[in-house]
Amino acid sequence: MSKRDNLYLVGLMGAGKTTVGRLLARHYGCTFYDSDHEIEARTGVKIPVIFEIEGEAGFRKREEAVIAELTALSGIVLATGGGAVLSPANREHLRANGLVIYLRGSPEQLCERTRNDRNRPLLQTGNPLAKLRELYQQRDPIYRELADVTVDTARQSVAGMTRVLYGKLDLLKGEATSLDPAG
Repeated sequence: MSKRDNLYLVGLMGAGKTTVGRLLARHYGCTFYDSDHEIEARTGVKIPVIFEIEGEAGFRKREEAVIAELTALSGIVLATGGGAVLSPANREHLRANGLVIYLRGSPEQLCERTRNDRNRPLLQTGNPLAKLRELYQQRDPIYRELADVTVDTARQSVAGMTRVLYGKLDLLKGEATSLDPAG
């Protein structure tokens, strides 16, 4: 399996990983996965329920298992949960088995996008913007270090962002790989 067979999206919640991931999968003819959706499908409950029952540590353990399994596959696009990069094991799986794309958005922009979403346990606080700023400060250096490609989500539409990504990815993957829709 070539590292270029898989694309993994990282970034804070609300950055657009699932939306962009679906478009990338369609464009490159890959199977799309979202690690949070996989966890929910396997447990039969929503992420907030897992956080409530098992805490963040229990959720992260489940996330590690799912990411280890999915990164062993070939020909996939994977949208990871925002905190997946906190695990050294997850970072190693992502780094070793695919190209990592960091969708970077400002805490202010992400707060606006997620303000009505009740399925994000870490933002169920009195000051979601402060929490997003804290998460950004903690995770941005990790995302940057891990990423093969970084795209700023603030200045463009999803269509514009995916066009930029196609160009960057095509340059990265070189002439002919399994991600090349022309063969």
